[in-house]
Amino acid sequence: MSALVDKALKDDWRRERERLATGGDLIAYFGYGSLVNRDTLRTKIVGASAARVSGWRREWQPRPDLTLDPETAIHASLLTARRDAAATIDGLLVFDHIENLPAVDLRESDYQRCLVPLDRLTLVDDTVPAGCPVYIYEADPPEDQQSVYPILHSYLDAVLQGFYREHGEEGLRAFIDGTANFQTPILRDRDWPIYPRAVRLADEERILIDTLLEARGVRFVDR
Repeated sequence: MSALVDKALKDDWRRERERLATGGDLIAYFGYGSLVNRDTLRTKIVGASAARVSGWRREWQPRPDLTLDPETAIHASLLTARRDAAATIDGLLVFDHIENLPAVDLRESDYQRCLVPLDRLTLVDDTVPAGCPVYIYEADPPEDQQSVYPILHSYLDAVLQGFYREHGEEGLRAFIDGTANFQTPILRDRDWPIYPRAVRLADEERILIDTLLEARGVRFVDR
């Protein structure tokens, strides 16, 4: 009975997406970092599906805008997707109302929103309705190409929790092993998070994430 109920809910959700897409009111964006974690989403989305996109790879880079006051702000690295014809990355395809797009653009203000060709996208047991554009956010190049800025531990926790929930342990390992520039130091702020959309890890999640990061040989630094 539960399987029938689940199928009925999915069918209703797909019909609603098709209705919104037909009216030009539906957009989608591919999350490959914190957007993979549904707990960090701040708009009232239509839904989301685990997905994969080809033609991009993930990497850490310094935040593009370094004009913040160094006395009051911590410059940190962020996660970005770079064009790479040979690469494929997992993530979450978020379906949202077009009226929420400015809010998402504001959240991703260090990034440029780019269209994703649908033939580059693979969804798990789902499809993109006709008329729904799909976007991915690519970070602007950093002003400072030489200096090293840390990854916020609180941000990394949000990203990795999302990957674990959407793609399981295999997806979590793929993220840690396949993301470039993981030699960037990680700033310990888990207990006093700087990241504004910080999450709380379950004990199982924390132990697994910490074990995999240790195996990757990441380096932590204190605030």
